[in-house]
Amino acid sequence: MKKQIFAGAAAVLVASIAGAAWLMNTEPARQSTEDAYVEGNIIQVTPQVGGSVTQIAADNTDFVKAGQPLVRLNDVDSQLAVSRAEAQLSRAVRQVRVQFANATQNKANVTLRATELARVQADLARRRQLSQSGAVSGEDVHHAEDAVKTAQAALTVAEQQLASSQALVDDTSITSHPDVQAAVSQLRDAYVTAARTTVRAPASGYVSKRNVQIGQRVNAGSAVMSIVPPEQMWVNANFKESQLRRIRIGQPVQLVADVYGKSVRYTGRVIGQEAGTGSAFSLLPAQNASGNWIKVVQRVPVRIALDPKQLAEHPLKIGLSMHVEVDTSQPGSATPPAATTAYRTDVFEHELQDADVAIARIIAANVGGNKLARVN
Repeated sequence: MKKQIFAGAAAVLVASIAGAAWLMNTEPARQSTEDAYVEGNIIQVTPQVGGSVTQIAADNTDFVKAGQPLVRLNDVDSQLAVSRAEAQLSRAVRQVRVQFANATQNKANVTLRATELARVQADLARRRQLSQSGAVSGEDVHHAEDAVKTAQAALTVAEQQLASSQALVDDTSITSHPDVQAAVSQLRDAYVTAARTTVRAPASGYVSKRNVQIGQRVNAGSAVMSIVPPEQMWVNANFKESQLRRIRIGQPVQLVADVYGKSVRYTGRVIGQEAGTGSAFSLLPAQNASGNWIKVVQRVPVRIALDPKQLAEHPLKIGLSMHVEVDTSQPGSATPPAATTAYRTDVFEHELQDADVAIARIIAANVGGNKLARVN
């Protein structure tokens, strides 16, 4: 009887040891962590020009749309610059009109001098014929020869004047003339500077971290507030290095936010892992080359994309805690895909629109009835 009990106990012990070994060598089908937090894009709003603040159109917690004015700066100096640039463009157009008129005048003068030269050359030929019969004196012939030389010199001067004036207007028109284009560039620059005295929201989102006041002098590039787009959020889950063995890109994830509790469950997917541990990217990375080294399990941030529909129904805030559970039994990829994420804004693409309208108006007003667009 004792032998049977001993044999049974030994069998149970062996089975227990085998089961423990199997459990130790078998990883769970799910990996979870509480060390996970919501992250997102924090867009800093910075003026492109300096100036004194005259108006603040949005405050913390306000929702703003892309392109909406947020801060206005004193634009007196920029408006004066616009007026000077408009006057300079008007003057440049009129000066170019004068250049085209001079080129046309010099062309006509060449025709006149050529006609004069032909007349005196014909007169000289007649006088030489008459001088053979004695009807015209030699002195008259000399005078005719001098007249030809004078007319030839006058034609040469006219041709050089025409070449000089044509060099200023060749292969161009009033609107494409370099002098006009230089004035147009100055006017565009002035308009852009004036437009940038209104600081606009580069993207839609919630305003946060407003740190500007009325009357404050701000410099170009200084952050006046931030915008957080609510749809551009994800979760960074910091898994232990021992948990990363089977975590792959594309695997499904279940998430619970402390702010909503277990009644709201988010679904997501793994979209990548950071290239290093959190400590490796810290300001002062740890140096372990010391005699009293103690091993500390490191954590690597795993980025998890959230379902946009669920995120819209239950908005999150940056920094909120999350419980994350990755289903590692599902297949995934160990190689990250090619970069496809792209953030852009078209808020600043219309800064030249008003300038182009003003340029067309000023040129049309100063060209007048002048049709000398080109000299052939």
